[in-house]
Amino acid sequence: MALRILSIFGTRPEAVKMAPVVQMLAKTPSIESFVCVTAQHRQMLDQVLDLFHLHPDIDLDLMRPDQSLAELTASIFSRLDPVLDSFRPDWVLVQGDTTTAMSASLLAFYHRLRVGHVEAGLRTANKWQPFPEEINRRVVSVVADLHFAPTESARQHLLSEGVSQDQVVVTGNSVIDALQTVAHLPLTAEVRSFLASLGILEELSSPAPRLVLVTAHRRENFGQGLLDICTAIRTLAELYQGRVRFIYPVHMNPNVQEPAYRLLEGISNIILLPPLDYLPWIHLLKRATLLLTDSGGLQEEAPSLGVPVLALRRTTERPEGITAGTVRLVGTDPDRIISETCRLLDDPQAHAQMAQAVNPYGDGHASERIVQSILKYSSVK
Repeated sequence: MALRILSIFGTRPEAVKMAPVVQMLAKTPSIESFVCVTAQHRQMLDQVLDLFHLHPDIDLDLMRPDQSLAELTASIFSRLDPVLDSFRPDWVLVQGDTTTAMSASLLAFYHRLRVGHVEAGLRTANKWQPFPEEINRRVVSVVADLHFAPTESARQHLLSEGVSQDQVVVTGNSVIDALQTVAHLPLTAEVRSFLASLGILEELSSPAPRLVLVTAHRRENFGQGLLDICTAIRTLAELYQGRVRFIYPVHMNPNVQEPAYRLLEGISNIILLPPLDYLPWIHLLKRATLLLTDSGGLQEEAPSLGVPVLALRRTTERPEGITAGTVRLVGTDPDRIISETCRLLDDPQAHAQMAQAVNPYGDGHASERIVQSILKYSSVK
């Protein structure tokens, strides 16, 4: 009898990391695979679903403008409960540390369903950094039956919290699976036109300005943190006028839009864009000199493409990148952001050291390990 597995996710990062897992589940003969999306992020989720040709069996469509965490959590509980009651899967799979992952795993526990946690064991040991993700992933870890740790250090976190070693599998991170697939896709006419509009295609005869990408949207940076980040970017743009172009796809959250456009709009070498689809984003990232970001997942993706990362955070749940030399923590202090960015732009050796460091996050086969672990665990339990 085939295993019934329901994968639940709601944001673009979740969809990217779950897409190769869902694809692997779908082609495994002994598994019936189903997908439920909460659409916690509607537009950004949909473009990933299209890119990877994923067709959800259930779409809860829960995104509402500027809704609170409490409102979103309540909606997931009330709308997902009858889905689990109807489907009765053998496994519920969640990814990472979102409100969707936390709520779905806890609700699966209420229904006495097995839970598999993709990208398990990440920790900062500070419940406010990142907020609310650090607590979300701890909640998932408490109820999960199988923990798919991306690295050995993530495994060690789980073991230190009392998780049995036979419930933890080091798989690598499935984002590398997704990245390798997308990075090798040919340029579509639309993406080629987009890159040409920015003046950064390789075949251009005259050398284009170097490119620094920026993403900043985490809740713990709302307010002064984002103001400081934007202040630093503005100063850097003035310092490198005509030599470096700064591209910032701005998250749709009003807490991000307001400071970004107020402080950065109208500066000639700063390009503010709406959130990008995953395919053009990866092709843009491939061509970047440097990435400034408060994202977690991009700390894994950018090094795979040889792009150094300055993390706009005080702490990270991905210390492997720091140890490997692919990522450097700079926080949100404008002076620190400016000095570290200048160092990488002005010192070719410093840039090369980070760009050529080995990415510690996987080999592109995490999805296979995840699916095989589920089959193995299910056969003995």
